[in-house]
Amino acid sequence: QVQLEESGGGLVQAGGSLRLSCAASGGIFTVNTMGWYRQSPGKERELVADISRWGTTNYGVALKDRFTISRENSKNTVYLQMNSLKPEDTAVYYCYAEGYHVVPGYPTFRSWGQGTQVIVSS
Repeated sequence: QVQLEESGGGLVQAGGSLRLSCAASGGIFTVNTMGWYRQSPGKERELVADISRWGTTNYGVALKDRFTISRENSKNTVYLQMNSLKPEDTAVYYCYAEGYHVVPGYPTFRSWGQGTQVIVSS
């Protein structure tokens, strides 16, 4: 089972920045896509950004101008740099990863982190 460990959440004032990190571990595997979703109270989980292992990125609506996703394949780690944060960015941010185990049969996986809270005060 591939496990994801997130870090970097916290409390920040509006206009500030945070950097989230998420590292995948557990066995021998290849991660194809890593990314972030977020969920605010009373709202559905929404895509923030994801990135393929070839570097192709995909952002949620209207986030690309403030958020930047990147990854280090050698560390199976994905980062989310969040700038010019707004109170509406307050949410629990969930990391996810999907790929396959490097074992006979190459079973695929999709794993989620436990979430890291981001609170942006006005």
